[in-house]
Amino acid sequence: MSALICGSMAYDTIMVFHDRFQNHILPDKVHMLNISFLVPEMRRETGGCAGNIAYNLKLLGGEGKIMATVGRDFDPYAEWLEKCGVDTSHIRVIDNTYTAQAFITTDQDDNQITAFHPGAMSFAHENRVEDASGISIGIVAPDGRDGMLEHAQQFVDAGIPFIFDPGQGLPMFDGDDLRRFIEQASWVTVNDYEAELLSQRTGLSPHEIAEQVEALIITRGAEGSLIYAAEHRHEIPAAKAREIIDPTGCGDAYRAGLLYGLMHKLDWETTGRIASLLGALKIAHHGTQNHHFSMDDFHHLFEQAFGYRFSRGSTA
Repeated sequence: MSALICGSMAYDTIMVFHDRFQNHILPDKVHMLNISFLVPEMRRETGGCAGNIAYNLKLLGGEGKIMATVGRDFDPYAEWLEKCGVDTSHIRVIDNTYTAQAFITTDQDDNQITAFHPGAMSFAHENRVEDASGISIGIVAPDGRDGMLEHAQQFVDAGIPFIFDPGQGLPMFDGDDLRRFIEQASWVTVNDYEAELLSQRTGLSPHEIAEQVEALIITRGAEGSLIYAAEHRHEIPAAKAREIIDPTGCGDAYRAGLLYGLMHKLDWETTGRIASLLGALKIAHHGTQNHHFSMDDFHHLFEQAFGYRFSRGSTA
């Protein structure tokens, strides 16, 4: 059985400015800003929440099908996913559009200026959950607004449990929308900042949200994560990273770990630790899909980090 991963696919073009923005942006001239930065370093990375989650789930040996909309420039990304063995049968190409992409310029102080073009992501609602077969679990990750709303309802209609992962898409929704997502989802996952925003918009505390779902998962970066499930709060420690290079995509790696644990009916303590270790492995690499490991390596690293080995349960 497979997970259906509904979310964005994107390219990230990352440029490095070998100076500080503050040396070139005059505060009294921001109303007439016209500036150019020389960026001798540039790289283009594959990304997007659905792509990142599917990539990490595949590293664990889990099967995930991506449901997303992309543009006419998607061929190189498609070739990469095929090489990785990720199922792309439910990725729809929208003619006359570009794949969603972010253009990120970073200075020496790690300040960033980002321009984001949603492109084909805005057509996510043209995909339908019922078109995918053999699905045991789903996730609604950041995507086009209409797509997120419709895919959540379609999971409910199909009787498929799913994770609601609003991520950076959370500001698109008002309190009523978010309360409906919570009512529909089996699990909700957010980072600590998103948890505060979710509570503000819905008027629900984390405990009240947790009462409506099977589990509420809140990630807290280096402080680990909290999993509220069955009237119990599990405190999941962070796995120590070999080095900290790039946090982009760590949340998506964590969510792949959640899917893996749920698909194999693992307990929350182990599921959270698998997710935590995935995030630590990702943060030690640039980009979101440049880390690699075998499952033997993963089991060894898991035992090193947490003092025990986990065995895979039955697949959901």
